[in-house]
Amino acid sequence: MTKQSTGHALHELSAVELIEGYRRREFSPVEVARSVLGHIERWERHLQALYLPHPERALEQARASEERWLNRRPLGPIDGVPLTLKENIATEGEPTPLGTAAVELVPAPADAPAAARVRESGGVLLAKTTMPDYGMLSSGLSSFHPLSRNPWNLGMTPGGSSAGAGAAAAAGYGPLHVGTDIGGSLRLPAGWCGIFTLKPSLGRIPIDPPYTGRAAGPMTRTVTDSALFMQVLARPDARDSMSLPFQDIAWQEADAGVAKLKGLRIGLLLEAGCGLAVLPQVKAAVEHAARLFERAGAHVQPIPPFMTQGMLDGMDHFWRMRSHVDMKALPADCREKVLPYIRAWADSAAGLGGEAVFKAASQFHATRVAAVNAFRGFDYVISPVSPVPAFPAQLPSPTNDPLRPLEHIGFTVPYNMSEQPAASINCGYTPDGLPIGLQIAGQRFDDLGVLQVARAFELLRDPQRPWPQPPSEALDHVD
Repeated sequence: MTKQSTGHALHELSAVELIEGYRRREFSPVEVARSVLGHIERWERHLQALYLPHPERALEQARASEERWLNRRPLGPIDGVPLTLKENIATEGEPTPLGTAAVELVPAPADAPAAARVRESGGVLLAKTTMPDYGMLSSGLSSFHPLSRNPWNLGMTPGGSSAGAGAAAAAGYGPLHVGTDIGGSLRLPAGWCGIFTLKPSLGRIPIDPPYTGRAAGPMTRTVTDSALFMQVLARPDARDSMSLPFQDIAWQEADAGVAKLKGLRIGLLLEAGCGLAVLPQVKAAVEHAARLFERAGAHVQPIPPFMTQGMLDGMDHFWRMRSHVDMKALPADCREKVLPYIRAWADSAAGLGGEAVFKAASQFHATRVAAVNAFRGFDYVISPVSPVPAFPAQLPSPTNDPLRPLEHIGFTVPYNMSEQPAASINCGYTPDGLPIGLQIAGQRFDDLGVLQVARAFELLRDPQRPWPQPPSEALDHVD
């Protein structure tokens, strides 16, 4: 197998390393695609992370990229780099089942913005990645897709709703992946799979259809790969009515070094104020990260929780009603195909009256105001991504209770409502080897600053464990 001078196999190289290798003609996009596809073949029966894999089509795209590089005319900053897109990001001519068996499989009429941008830039699309029903779970449990699993421990969930994307990034299914997030669906799988992600400011990456709090973002093994990907994903698209005016942001300056941290005012949030209690090993890992920030010259100050259980419950109840209305509109036979957990969650809103729904909806704005106010006096706030590490793969949520489904998103969901950028980066491991995610949140529109702080932490943090490798062929699939 072709190797770079680092001694790493081609499927292990970052996007930044691949682009440099193409530029120097050390290897070709075709060689890289074959290496990644071979690696996926060894992993996929264990992880079940992919939907609609197209190896032959990927090789065709790689051959076209190879020709462009030979002529020194790459289409964009990711030309020839293997990547995946989350299943709910429409790709022309392919169905978008939204993770559920209840949806009719109709070919999408056009590429969604993220899909269009990666094609325009010459990215090699390997496959789509799995998600749970309607993206409404923080796990890989789906009535349509096989159960997705965490490469660090096949008995555990990769998280969700960007379940397959998190597993694929950690397992090395190419260096670039795109997920989406409305309450933690990028950051939770990133935290539980030990990778990096950025949930950008609302509207920074155009999406279609747009929705309050919903964002698309890169999922990668390194901060610099996500910064590279932002050069592509953050390009404008008129279909997103909530998109920000385009800014020519210097994403290539994401690596500002550890010096970026000197003098920063950083809030340390160790309790969410709602939901599950933070487990001791998670708290210890985040406190250790805070000490690293302090040693680098940042001023770290503990801050009290700004979320309340009422805020979390209000958003939960509103989303239940939204899903209840959607479920009622389905034909009876389709509705029965939705996961029972999600049906029970949605049906619990049947008795809510107009006043209750109004009060529930009011908690979105209350959460927004609380999150923004918590940043007064701080440049960034760090916290756990989740109060708990990855849980068993077959469960829909850590509580396994449809009446307490969101008890683990108290740290992540406020930044969707406040439209602030927030990243997840690995900051340690549990005693049994599961990753622990650190969340780094910034002021609204400071996406580049969040990337720079995350990159500084990436340089400071303790040595990382080797990425998980495919199990031996003799090992049976986990039941």
